[in-house]
Amino acid sequence: MNRREFLKRSLALAVGAGALALPGNLGKNLGAAAAGPVDLAAVKGGEAPEMFDRGIAAMGGIGRFVSKGQTVVVKPNIAWDVEEGLGANTNPALVARIVKRCLEAGASKVYVFDHTCDLWKRSYARSGIEEAASRAGAAVLPADQGNAYRKETIRGARTLKETRVHELVMKSDVFINVPVLKSHGGAGLTMAMKNLMGIVWDRGEMHSRGLHQCIADLSLLRKPDLNVVDAYRVMLRSGPRGTSARDVAVRKAQVLSTDIVAADAASAKIFGTEPGAVEYIRQAAELKAGTMDLDRLRIERISL
Repeated sequence: MNRREFLKRSLALAVGAGALALPGNLGKNLGAAAAGPVDLAAVKGGEAPEMFDRGIAAMGGIGRFVSKGQTVVVKPNIAWDVEEGLGANTNPALVARIVKRCLEAGASKVYVFDHTCDLWKRSYARSGIEEAASRAGAAVLPADQGNAYRKETIRGARTLKETRVHELVMKSDVFINVPVLKSHGGAGLTMAMKNLMGIVWDRGEMHSRGLHQCIADLSLLRKPDLNVVDAYRVMLRSGPRGTSARDVAVRKAQVLSTDIVAADAASAKIFGTEPGAVEYIRQAAELKAGTMDLDRLRIERISL
C-alpha cells in the first residue's frame, strides 16, 4: 500500500466512524470494576483536562508515576507555528493539567520542550502551550541548542543504532510523552512513537534512513513512563502541519498507557486505521518495544 492509498483509506474509515471516539474493537473493556491500575485507559466525551484526570485515576493515579522531589519532562507536540484549532500541536489545556498534577504529586521541577520544525519562539507562542505550561508552573525551555543533545546508543535497533538525544530526557526521573493524534504525509499517522522525534537533534537523519524503522528504533531508547495521546481535535488530512480547520474532526478523546506501542495501536483505531496498517507500529512490536495486541491488555474505556 502506498502513502496515498494509506491516507485515502484512513480518511474513509475516519469519516465513516463519524463522531465515534472509542471503537468497539479497541480491546476488552474492564469497566469501573477493574481491580488496580489498568494497562491502558481510553477516555471520551469531556474536555482535555477532565479526561486526563479520569484516565490517570484508572492508571493508578499520578502518584504511581511521580514522587516527591523527582524531575519530570513533559514532551508535547509543539512543532508547528499554527493556531490550536488546526490540531497540529498538543492541546495546551491538557499540557497544563499534566504539569499541575505532577507538581501536586511533589515533583521538584517539570520541564516542557519540543525540538520544533517551525521557529520555536513562534511555535511555542502560537500553539498556546508556552503560556499554559508556564502558568501551571513548568519550566518551558527552547530545544534548538545542539549542545543540549548527547549521543546515545539504541540497543536492539535495526537502523537507528545511535542518535543525539536531549540530555533532560535521559537525566530526568520521569518522562511523560504527550503527542497529538493526526495525519502525517510521511509516516501516515503521528502518535506517541512519532512524537519522540522531538527529543532528537537530527530529524533529517530519520527521514533519510527509513522513517518507519527509525521511529520504531527510537522507541527502544528511553521509553516514556507514561504516554498521553491527545485526540481532542484530530487532523484527518494535510498533516503534520495542517492547512484548514475543515480537515479537523473534534473527537474529544484521549488514550493513556505505559506501553507506547499499545498507545499508538489504540490511537490508530480512534483515527479509523487498523494498527497493522501503520508500518512503524508493526516494526516496534517486532522489536518488543510494546504490544499492538490490545486484547492482551487490561483496558478501561471511560465515557464522560
